[in-house]
Formats: sequence, structure tokens, C-alpha cells
Amino acid sequence: MMIRIFITAVLYLISLLTQAQGNSSQEKQLVDEASFAIEVMIGQMKSDEGTVYFGLYASEKDFANRNYMQGKKVKADKDGVVVSFENIPKGVYAISCFYDANDNGKMDFDPNGMPLEEYGATNNVMNFGPPRFSDAKFEVSDKDLTFEIRF
Repeated sequence: MMIRIFITAVLYLISLLTQAQGNSSQEKQLVDEASFAIEVMIGQMKSDEGTVYFGLYASEKDFANRNYMQGKKVKADKDGVVVSFENIPKGVYAISCFYDANDNGKMDFDPNGMPLEEYGATNNVMNFGPPRFSDAKFEVSDKDLTFEIRF
């Protein structure tokens, strides 16, 4: 059972990495009369080495299928990193991210399947296995938003 959970986490994080590396012309950007910005911060990090990958999802189905609305990646910084998602229409969303500390292009795991690199999602609910849309969701309704994700 434990291995199944970690395999699910591995597949989730690998798919997020693959999606975040897609070119921006493939990203869906919905522009509405009233659109907003979402800023995401991660505080101090262990190192300046590596890359942090982010995905913004517009539904539970998209979250489960790693079909992000916008994807971002940023070089790690010991002092923290910040990304912004722009032109976000009103709706319910979730953001997940992971830190590829050794910049090898994948999420690393120990032989038992435990993640060796950090990951998180909006609302900072940490469960066994990958983040869930229901735990990470938030609503964009009338203003720009800012989140801090803790690994």
C-alpha cells in the first residue's frame, strides 16, 4: 500500500515536471473582462541550486491529469522564489509545485519510494502522496491573490 502511494506521488511529480517544461505556446490562457494575477512565494530554500516548477490548474479533472492552465519554472534561490500567473479569470483553481534540487530534470526518490525533493500546493495541506485539488483549491473572485507555499 505504501509503495502504491509513493508510486502515485512519483507519477504525479514527473508529470508536473514534464508539463512545466512544455513550451508556452501550448499553455491555455483564458482572458476575461475581469482578470486577475496570482502571486506565489516560497520562502527560504536549502540552496541556490536547482529549479522550482509550478502548475496552475482550473479544475479537479485538470489537476488529476496534469493539464495545467499555466506552468512556470524558476531558478532556486536561498532567499526564496516568486512567480506570478497573469490574466486569470474568476473561478476556482489550485497550484502545485516541486523543487528539483539537483536540477536533473526529475523528482528524486529513495529506494523505498519516499521523495528526496520537496513539493507543495496552495493551502499547504500535506497528505501522504501527491497533493489533492480539494485540499489546494482557492477562488479568484474580485482581486489579485498572493500565496506562500511551504515545502
